[in-house]
Amino acid sequence: MLKRVIQIAFLFIGGALGFVFLPPLYEFINLSSNPWLNNPYVSVALGAILLFLLSFSLSDYFVKLIVWMEGVLVKIPAADLIFGTLGLIIGLILAYLIGFAVERIQIPIVSEVIPILLSIILGYLGFRVGFTKRDELIQMFTKSGPNAKKKGTDVGNIPASEPKPLYKLLDTSVIIDGRIADISSTGFIEGVLVVPQFVLTELQHIADSSDTLKRTRGRRGLDILKKLQDERATTVQISEVDFEDINEVDLKLVRLAKKMDAQILTNDFNLNKVCELHHVQVLNINDLANAVKPVVIPGEDMQVVVIKDGKEHNQGVAYLDDGTMIVVEGGRSFIGQSITVTVTSVLQTSAGRMIFAKPKDEQVA
Repeated sequence: MLKRVIQIAFLFIGGALGFVFLPPLYEFINLSSNPWLNNPYVSVALGAILLFLLSFSLSDYFVKLIVWMEGVLVKIPAADLIFGTLGLIIGLILAYLIGFAVERIQIPIVSEVIPILLSIILGYLGFRVGFTKRDELIQMFTKSGPNAKKKGTDVGNIPASEPKPLYKLLDTSVIIDGRIADISSTGFIEGVLVVPQFVLTELQHIADSSDTLKRTRGRRGLDILKKLQDERATTVQISEVDFEDINEVDLKLVRLAKKMDAQILTNDFNLNKVCELHHVQVLNINDLANAVKPVVIPGEDMQVVVIKDGKEHNQGVAYLDDGTMIVVEGGRSFIGQSITVTVTSVLQTSAGRMIFAKPKDEQVA
């Protein structure tokens, strides 16, 4: 259907071009005296036929171009598109006014080239300013409007008269992990959970992956989001704010957290470190999980089952019910056995907790 529309457009454009350019061409090649050829109807028909024939070889490229442009425009948030277009219109108006003044000077070539350059430069600058300053413009109009004190706003645009809610940004890893839904249902998380659109897009790409494991994890993440929206007492919002000059999702999260004065909820150890470098408050689910685990004190005895070798010589590895790894020094000979061990030290990090122990009989000996 789109291809036919393009071919029809070529037909009309060809007719218009034939009407404008063919008569001068007839004069140039000394055919203007031919009444059958130098005729507006014939010029329109010839131009339409020529461009229509040309459309058979070019229409496919135009279809691909239009489909690509449609895909790009659909991904752009509506507010960004509106403010960008308004900026473009203002830039073109300024270019027209300046160009009109330049044309009055009547400098050869310059008076003809300058208006074109001004239209390109000011039009582009107007679009970029409107696109990037969208949030500031919204805030300006919201604060100056007659209903500024009564009217609610989007994420990041809360009137000064109202208490600003506490925002928590969810990253991809914490959504896929799933524990956030259980923690949220207990009521321990305050404020508004915010899922940026670029995180949702990354989650959708994972869910559409050809790899079975990735696809399963992505779909689990989407199910967790649905569960959060259905069961959570407070709001779960989708933020359309994006930063096109940044490709990495983690850096986008950090910038959005700074912009909204928000916290980031994650269980990604590397993102945790990046947030600390950028002085952004981060809430690590693994830190919470470690905090609520039973406290283990050096010198305490516990019953464990050694299940495999450790990395170092003569080490054995056991696990608690919550998944905490216990490295048993000298425990290799006890693999497959239930033994009593004595805790020697505990290593606690954001990546998890690790317990070091020795068989009790060995320590006594």
